[in-house]
Amino acid sequence: MKTLINGLHHVTSLASTAQTNVDFYVGILGLRMIKKTINFDAPEVYHLYYADEIGTAGTVMTFFPYGKMPRGRKGAGQPTYTAFSIAENALDFWIKRLEGYQIPTSRPKQRLGETYIQFEDFDGMGVELVTTKNDLRTGWLNGVIPNEFIIKGFHTVTLHEANMEKTLRLLIDSMQHKIVAEEGNRYRLEAGEGGTGNYVDIIYTNDQIKALQGAGSVHHVAFSTSTDETQVEIREILASAGYGVTPVIDRNYFHSIYYREPGGILFEIATNPPGFAVDESPEKLGQKLQLPPWYESHRPKIEGVLPPIKAVVFP
Repeated sequence: MKTLINGLHHVTSLASTAQTNVDFYVGILGLRMIKKTINFDAPEVYHLYYADEIGTAGTVMTFFPYGKMPRGRKGAGQPTYTAFSIAENALDFWIKRLEGYQIPTSRPKQRLGETYIQFEDFDGMGVELVTTKNDLRTGWLNGVIPNEFIIKGFHTVTLHEANMEKTLRLLIDSMQHKIVAEEGNRYRLEAGEGGTGNYVDIIYTNDQIKALQGAGSVHHVAFSTSTDETQVEIREILASAGYGVTPVIDRNYFHSIYYREPGGILFEIATNPPGFAVDESPEKLGQKLQLPPWYESHRPKIEGVLPPIKAVVFP
């Protein structure tokens, strides 16, 4: 069977202030800002991308920092934790680093044979660091955080669902995932070649509290597909299964389709090409504000609205 879904592509969340967001994901976590652009649907708002050195699918965390906005609320119908992969010997380093920047962390926990910690970013978004044995990705060697402790990319996205069965069926029947582990009310699925960066965990919750979107909540989860042709094929499968899939939308760095899964979470399927070097060289990714061609004539106005930001990895 042809592979149409490779695993995770990116996760996009909402944030409050842009500089605070940059300080957390670049300054503290040491991810590279690979793209400083705008929300194509709201050009007065940044769209900030953080990832490994070149923005490999499965490493890309993005944010819309809207400024002053109410915090979101974790609950059913929301991706509540985004997990990143680190080496087995890196956990103590990260606990000390996070505590040094006054980021409270959980004690080390065990899940599905892995050790991890939980914490939240400055807006309350759930983040996890999971130790892994065989993740050969290098992340971004930023020259500040020791190379052996670098965050490598995504490990897992956790979806909290009040009706898990329908979402399981979608992922298995239409999106080429398979269940690879179970523990309590948690089911782990993988796509493509499997392994870290290709996991989706579903947690069944009978909690009646429904999620509310706001600062610190995930806006959508994007899955990777290899080409425009494979995107068309998966779109036809989803449409035939009754999902209201959008037409293909040009996001400049990838092409996207969107739909809502049965629990209400917004899913995206994004192509790997053309990639993040389409409008700036790989060594200069994220250094300047990049606008899609259809907004370039509005650059002076847009630059006048967006606050200045600085991306530096903290010592």
